[in-house]
Amino acid sequence: MTIDIDAQSSDGRSSDGRSTGRGVARAAARGLALALVALPGSVLCFVLAAVSLALVPVGAGIVTTPYVLTGVRTYANWRRVLAAEWGGVRVPPAYRPLPPGANPWTRTFAMLGDPATWRDLRWLPVDMTAGFVTALLPAVLLLYPLEGFALAAGLWRVLPDGYWYGFVPVHGQASALGAAALGAGLLLLAHFLTPRLLHAHFLLTRAVLGSGRGELAERVRVLTETRRDAVDTSAAELRRIERDLHDGAQARLVAMGMDLGTVEALLDTDPERARELLARTRRSSADALTELRDLVRGIHPPVLAERGLGDAVRALALRLPVATEVTVELPGRTGAPVESAAYFAVSEVLTNAAKHSGADLIRIDLHHADGSLRITVTDNGRGGAAIGSGSGLAGIERRLGTFDGVLAVSSPAGGPTMVTMEIPCASS
Repeated sequence: MTIDIDAQSSDGRSSDGRSTGRGVARAAARGLALALVALPGSVLCFVLAAVSLALVPVGAGIVTTPYVLTGVRTYANWRRVLAAEWGGVRVPPAYRPLPPGANPWTRTFAMLGDPATWRDLRWLPVDMTAGFVTALLPAVLLLYPLEGFALAAGLWRVLPDGYWYGFVPVHGQASALGAAALGAGLLLLAHFLTPRLLHAHFLLTRAVLGSGRGELAERVRVLTETRRDAVDTSAAELRRIERDLHDGAQARLVAMGMDLGTVEALLDTDPERARELLARTRRSSADALTELRDLVRGIHPPVLAERGLGDAVRALALRLPVATEVTVELPGRTGAPVESAAYFAVSEVLTNAAKHSGADLIRIDLHHADGSLRITVTDNGRGGAAIGSGSGLAGIERRLGTFDGVLAVSSPAGGPTMVTMEIPCASS
């Protein structure tokens, strides 16, 4: 379930010039939600990481550290997605890929040798302190004036003498009215500052989680790896096409040619047998045509080329054995490579959900906002999905990485599972 921010800019002002009251309330609610998550979430991740790293010298941490750091990365990626969706602040992940099939020892030290891991660990204490404060301030700035108004309405009568509201000592109706005046001033400030304070929280997240001075070198490294992944993916796709042609349509066409040769020899001596072979050849030609169509559909589905990503995803949903709801808000079409990558990424996620999640409802949301295509797939299954756990999510991450895309997975045990994909692209 993604959050619709199409009608609101990152500072809370609506794009059509209407009142910003809704944007202020939304920023306060989001800040409060972030504060309630940031403190316990960051504390838990930091404590688990610290304990696991402390156990590395005695051996136990070799086993636990990859799982703990994977959890920290999932949490950090989820916050990256929120920064992009709620604040318009992009914080691209720059994790180095782990060796496939690596043992716990190799995985542990590969992750510890990744600068992005240490950025995550430095970010956790910042998020539980300064991040918590900057997330909570928007809600405080909006809600604290209500206390001043309540004091002016008579709440001061039940409070003890010497009660202070801000810098105003409240001891009677006159001073309570002064508290209300202060509350009105704070409410005016909230009107202008609340969305900006939330934006400052996301800027702080980017300042710590971002790759800093090594950003260019990190960017070059990521581009090199994604190019290699793209080349490997293309080579694997070519091998798959060759294998499917050799084992399927090509074998049928060869058999058809042999049958036609036999028919030619039997036309004069055994017309009945020749007719049987012709009927079998006709069926084989229909089967070969079906296989070729399936092969073409696997390379680039016709519905995707003709009707776009939204209708192609709807067609995927219709073929699922699970009830599926699709919401599409795409003002136009993106580039064909982006559409293809998004289509096959969604297809892989839906296949995983249908096979492994045990869900009876899947929701898909596609929309384009702030120069990015955002896709969210949510199911009410048992949860437990994770990148790199053999679920195919690592392949999706590599596919999206070719386009600077981001994949975030939230899948606690017991569900629900939410997979969010974001690809920077223009919409025509």
